[in-house]
Amino acid sequence: MIALVVVLFLNAGFNVLVWPRFYSRVAKDPRARDENGKATPFLRVHVILIAIALVLAVASAAAGITVLALALAP
Repeated sequence: MIALVVVLFLNAGFNVLVWPRFYSRVAKDPRARDENGKATPFLRVHVILIAIALVLAVASAAAGITVLALALAP
């Protein structure tokens, strides 16, 4: 049980630490905007992927808290 909690929290932490930093690199990439300054499919796809990763981070943290609470419940 505790191993599952650790994996869930590590997953959540990794996603929260890595993906926002990756976004800043993607946003600065020349492929992110066209000559008019509009977002390209390159930027939109990466934003969607990053958003999904952050939602999964929240879900992992919530699942970790739930599993931990169930493991510690009498």
